[in-house]
This record gives sequence, structure tokens and C-alpha cells, in this order.
Amino acid sequence: MKRPVPILLLCALLGACAAPRATVPAHVELPPAPPEGEPMGTTGLHEAELKAQYGQPALVRHDGKAQIWRFDGEACKAFFFLYSRDGNTAVWHVETAPRGGAIAADETCLSALRTRAAPPPKPVS
Repeated sequence: MKRPVPILLLCALLGACAAPRATVPAHVELPPAPPEGEPMGTTGLHEAELKAQYGQPALVRHDGKAQIWRFDGEACKAFFFLYSRDGNTAVWHVETAPRGGAIAADETCLSALRTRAAPPPKPVS
């Protein structure tokens, strides 16, 4: 019967030595929403068309009926948000990091990614 007392005492001492818990702020600021608008020719692209224009994605994430495809360039990354509707999966939204000025996707980034994915020109014989 005397054995549980030292064990409980040891547990109490160890508990007192534990590091204090960090306090969680009551209010956390969210980052600003991306600007509205989509780059020309990106919304409505199907999976095969997206691969034909941008090559193989560096990452594909599935989340329910939605997918996020990430393409990596030397100076930027592009995120294509695809959603399935009526059995068709297509692009509904595009963002880049860094973001564009007027819309969420920077056209310079998208152009660089398309150029990177383009096949090399055929030699002239």
C-alpha cells in the first residue's frame, strides 16, 4: 500500500518541472485574399490540355472532388485548382507565387512555365 504514494509523488514532481504552455493569441490576422480574375486561356482547361501546356506537375493533391496541381519554375510556382463536375475535371482557378499584380496569377510566371514545358524545336534537314 505504501508503493503508490512514492510513484504519485514522483509524477507530481515531474509534472511541476514541465515547460509552461505557450499562450495562443485570441485573434489571428488572415492574409489578404488574392485579387479576383483569372488569366486568359486557363479556366476550363482539362487535365490533358494542362499537361500539354505546362508539362508534368511537380505535385498533384487530391481533396475530395478537387485537385491542386503545382508547377515549379526557376523563379515562381503556379497552382491550378481543378474541380470535377459532371465527370469532367477542369481548371477553375489559378494562382502563382509570387502573386500577380492585378489578378492572383502572374502572366510572366505562366509564360515561363509554358516555355519550359514546350518541346524543343525539330531540327531543319
